[in-house]
This record gives sequence, structure tokens and C-alpha cells, in this order.
Amino acid sequence: MAKLPIDADILPPSDDHIFKTLLTHPEAKPILMSVVSTVIERPVVDVQIRNIEPYITDINEKSERFDVNCSVDGGDQIDVEMHSSPSEEIGTERKNFINKYIYYLADLHSSQKSKGVKYIDLVRTYQVTFCGYTVFPMRIDFANRFSLRSSDGEQLSDQINIVIIELSKLNNVLMKPVEKMTAFEMWSLFFRFAPDLEHRNLINNIIDVKEEISMASALLQEISKDERERAVFRSRRMAETDRTSDLLTAETRGMIKAFELIEKGVPSAEAKKILGLEK
Repeated sequence: MAKLPIDADILPPSDDHIFKTLLTHPEAKPILMSVVSTVIERPVVDVQIRNIEPYITDINEKSERFDVNCSVDGGDQIDVEMHSSPSEEIGTERKNFINKYIYYLADLHSSQKSKGVKYIDLVRTYQVTFCGYTVFPMRIDFANRFSLRSSDGEQLSDQINIVIIELSKLNNVLMKPVEKMTAFEMWSLFFRFAPDLEHRNLINNIIDVKEEISMASALLQEISKDERERAVFRSRRMAETDRTSDLLTAETRGMIKAFELIEKGVPSAEAKKILGLEK
């Protein structure tokens, strides 16, 4: 078993780039099969990765993607991704996140070849996202599944499926004995806490009982020793910090401008135009 050394500095698989690097590694097929089997809740005997982009040197390059798009036996297509940081939102509901999610899920489902194909033969599409933050504060479960259903809960179709895993809600799972954990819980704990020294013993206990997570641990240790991967990780973290700082600075400047307009007695409608808030 590839246990994590008790004091090893491990790169976080909850980072978008590290997550994709881990799941698309040439030796990671059994790992990806296990993750996919867990999230779509059926055994998978084969998986084929469909998007492998060339390495991008510019960390801000717009074409950089961190999803893992794959197909499994039977043809079902699954897109798996990690969101380590939340997108900017207006208000408390994550409408930007949800609308973007549905937009790309519909695009993926409709990307299937339809010419000469009966609609009944279209395969199922799954969009699976592990989130390092809370998306549904009013929902207790950390794993959330959505499909097309009627108002009374009857399923209309299983063609389009959404799975959102909130890694921020695993505190209760931490209290469970490893032998009583589901594979879903084990993978989620590994993705969130692998680099955390405080939970290293727990992760190693999971590695003892889940062979594919042991394989993931070995690959993650290999990736963590790669100086190039560490450089990419540092650069991405710096870029994220700079972006957050710029957003906070812009927000502060906007608030200062708003207070100045209020002090000058500028009418509300005019102030909205000046601040670019008018729809």
C-alpha cells in the first residue's frame, strides 16, 4: 500500500490542475474507472479519455481546461472536474455557477452524433463536479444528484445527469469508522484531505482498504515530487491571489465612488448609470 509519509508535503488533489493531472496520468486508468464508477453508481469496466490538451505555458491562457471528459463502456459520456475556488456571484445564490453548469452540460449532451442515429440510442451524459466550497448551504448531504424529474419527483429521463460533490461538507464523514465509509466518502476525503497532516492517519487508513486510492496516493506522491508540477501549482496560486486582490480592489474603489456620489447628493438613477449598475 502506498501510504502517505506522515510529514510528506503533498500537492492537493482538490486543486483543479493537480486533480486533472492525477486522473489523466498514463497509469491512472484504474483510478479514473473507480472514481467514475462511484459517481455514476454502476460498475465501469472500461473508460476512454477524450480530451487531452497540450501543456499550456501561460497560466492565464483562456484555452486551458481542467475537466476530464471521458466515455465508458456502453457509450455514456462523463465530464469530471474539480472546482477549487468559487466563481464570482451576485447575491447569495450561485446562479452563475448553476447556469454555466447547465449550459455546458446541454452542449456536451448535444455534441453526440445524431445523423443516422435514433434518438432512443443517444447515450447518457453526466456532469460531475467536486467543489472545494459550499454550493447548497441549505442541503445537508455533501453529494447532490439532479436529473429531469416531474414536480412530484418522478423521473422523466436519465439522459442528463448532474452530480455536485461539496467537499466543504465532509466534517460528519470524518467521524465515521473507515470500514463503514462508502467509496464515495473515501474518494471525497482523499481529494480534500490528502495534503492535510492533521488527517494523514485517516487517509492512510483509507489507503489500506481501498486499492485504487492506494494507487492514487502513489501517483500523487510522484506528482508532488515533480518540480515542474510544483512550479505550475505555485504560479496558479499566485495568479489566483492576484485575481482576488484585483477584484477586492475594484470592489473597494466602487464603494468609495458610491459614497462620493451619495455625499454629493447625486440622484439614485444617475448614480446607477455612473457606476454601471443600470440594466
